[in-house]
Amino acid sequence: MKPKRLPPDDPREWIRRAKSNLAHARAYDPEVDLADNCFDAQQCAEKAIKSVFVHRRETFPFVHDLKRLIHLLERAGVKIPKYLRQANELTRYAFVTRYPGEDSSVTERQYRRAVRVAAAVLRWAERKIERP
Repeated sequence: MKPKRLPPDDPREWIRRAKSNLAHARAYDPEVDLADNCFDAQQCAEKAIKSVFVHRRETFPFVHDLKRLIHLLERAGVKIPKYLRQANELTRYAFVTRYPGEDSSVTERQYRRAVRVAAAVLRWAERKIERP
């Protein structure tokens, strides 16, 4: 069944889309380039982080730089746990793995870490938007 879409100003829609990206990232298939899975892991984390901006009714830049987004949330008063800063590792997957090139290869170990980090960011964001 197709999930119900919510308006873009509803943080639950951002979480729904982040979960969709995480499902893609976790869908390991030997025929799929791991770089593509890592791209989805990065997209999961990015949308999860942006859901917190939406929840707080704050604007955010349309960038893929997770370190910058986390820094902006922190400046806005959001407590950022140390483990969340690992999300910065995913930023490279928004760029260098998007297209074939010199730096687009990903090891299975890197892939598994990217999925773990993305899942942690998603859990953090879900907790943040559940609070009033």
